[in-house]
Amino acid sequence: MALSSLGSILNKLPVQRRKLRKYTWLVDVLRVQDSIIPKIIGPVLTVTALALAVATVSEVYGHHLNLSNNVLPLLSVVVGLILVFRTSYDRYNEGRKDFGTMTATTRTLSRLIWVHVNLPFPAGDKPNGALSSLFRSGTNADSMETIGSLAAQGRAVAEDRMTAEKIRAVKLLLSFILSVVHYLRNEPGIEYADFEGILPEDFKHNAVELGTDSAPLLLNRYATHAAIDRGRLGHKPSKGRRASFQKRKSTSATGHGDIEPSQTTPLIGDDHTTVEFRARETSPSLPLPLIIAHELTRIIYKFRRRGYIDVIGPSGFNTMNTCVTVLVDQFTALERVATTPIPISYGIHLKQCVTLYLFSLPFTLVQDMHWRMVPLVTLVAFTLMGIEGIADAIEMPFGKETADLPLDRFCEALRSEIEYMIERLPQGPEDDIDPFDT
Repeated sequence: MALSSLGSILNKLPVQRRKLRKYTWLVDVLRVQDSIIPKIIGPVLTVTALALAVATVSEVYGHHLNLSNNVLPLLSVVVGLILVFRTSYDRYNEGRKDFGTMTATTRTLSRLIWVHVNLPFPAGDKPNGALSSLFRSGTNADSMETIGSLAAQGRAVAEDRMTAEKIRAVKLLLSFILSVVHYLRNEPGIEYADFEGILPEDFKHNAVELGTDSAPLLLNRYATHAAIDRGRLGHKPSKGRRASFQKRKSTSATGHGDIEPSQTTPLIGDDHTTVEFRARETSPSLPLPLIIAHELTRIIYKFRRRGYIDVIGPSGFNTMNTCVTVLVDQFTALERVATTPIPISYGIHLKQCVTLYLFSLPFTLVQDMHWRMVPLVTLVAFTLMGIEGIADAIEMPFGKETADLPLDRFCEALRSEIEYMIERLPQGPEDDIDPFDT
């Protein structure tokens, strides 16, 4: 049976890996692009201007603005401790490890699905079973081959259906990774190019109905009281959505607004009232990765119920469910990194301390170094502000900037691996079993 492939729905991607970077020294020293220089050039020039002003006042006008050398060591200790406490790289490293664990789990689960999910053998037709008994009883080889061929043809339709379900499950695994990336980047919705051909069309519809955080609000307008009466007569809103009704104020032809009710005001009038039916902002919703994880759990249960994974027993079933659990755990860990920023008070205090330290340098060094103090202060400002700038750049490592994790490249590599598996690797040991082997 020919193996189905994602090649028709995915862009053809090379199997080989891209190297992260080559080791260079002089090139990196002279490099401005992708460095932190454009981000900190403004603050560094500000400190340089202050140092130049202090040197000018001291050397040209003869006003000595020097400070005691005892001030600098005190501030340097404080700034050093604060910079050491800056733990943005820990967040960067943790995000990479969590995403790596999620990728490894995806590889494992896709391999288990592709290899272990197979049609069950009919009763009494297992390998080394009835066919081997017939062979030992004297049935000739041609008859045995005919029987095996007919049995294989009878299973062809079921195998095609099972293979389609396996490919759908693997595509959902890829969709889980892609949806996590979009979720971390605060990109709601499912209308993205990388979802095309990956996220099943029927699942797109179900994801919106299940109430993802990207699903649009339902908006229905009822222009008459009869629409409200139909709701009172048993037409209840969907259970998955809690509805709120907002009644617009009706305006009379003369523009005087609503008519105050009185004892003679009829309960049902001739004027029309527009009612908006929309989902509440507090309507229950679920991130797309969790909906995909729920669907993967249902698929694994379906495999178990249909007997597709009977050959690996309960332990294999539990292993697959454990993989889905690990995916959700790593998604939660990545979510924690993305939604737990460095406290704003700490960032403010760090910038204040670094600025105070740099502004005190010209007054401390001008008496001993004179004009030579200006480039030295610029160098120190570039060093300290560069450390803070790098920490700020990698604090949220899931974006699309150069300093962020290359999540798109990781997803492309995983996509090429899955495509290679479907195109070239056998689905399981069933094709390699010789039914005549005793």
